[in-house]
Amino acid sequence: MLYLLALLIGIVAGLRAMTAPAAISWAAYLGLLDLSGSWLSFLASPWAVGILSVLALAEFVTDQLPSTPSRKVPPQFGARIFMGAVCGAAIGSASGVWIAGLVLGIAGAVVGTLGGAAVRQRLAARFGRDLPAALIEDAVAILAALGIVWSL
Repeated sequence: MLYLLALLIGIVAGLRAMTAPAAISWAAYLGLLDLSGSWLSFLASPWAVGILSVLALAEFVTDQLPSTPSRKVPPQFGARIFMGAVCGAAIGSASGVWIAGLVLGIAGAVVGTLGGAAVRQRLAARFGRDLPAALIEDAVAILAALGIVWSL
């Protein structure tokens, strides 16, 4: 189950780069994910929760802007892979398998980035515009992150 959750949080990072770390930070802060003694223990701090939550909210807004670059360009793709890696490692570190979690988080981020872009493009084509597709993707990312957090 732990490995599946690490993969899934990577997929969330591929959909919305900042939603995954915000969710992991909340999980650690609420005591659902024990990161004490790990190199990721800072994620449980109120500062991390606040900063990552604000960044996640900002990403939901900026994602709707037409000037936002594609998630598949190197800086955006790299950020999603990095966030997937960190979040997967956080899930794995609670059981001492942070490297496996990191790898699965990366794999999930690649799947989430490319798969999310493809699904959103198809949905936007069906709706005739991007906004409904983007809002559906936002909802999927939020619900998936909440499900992962509560499964920890």
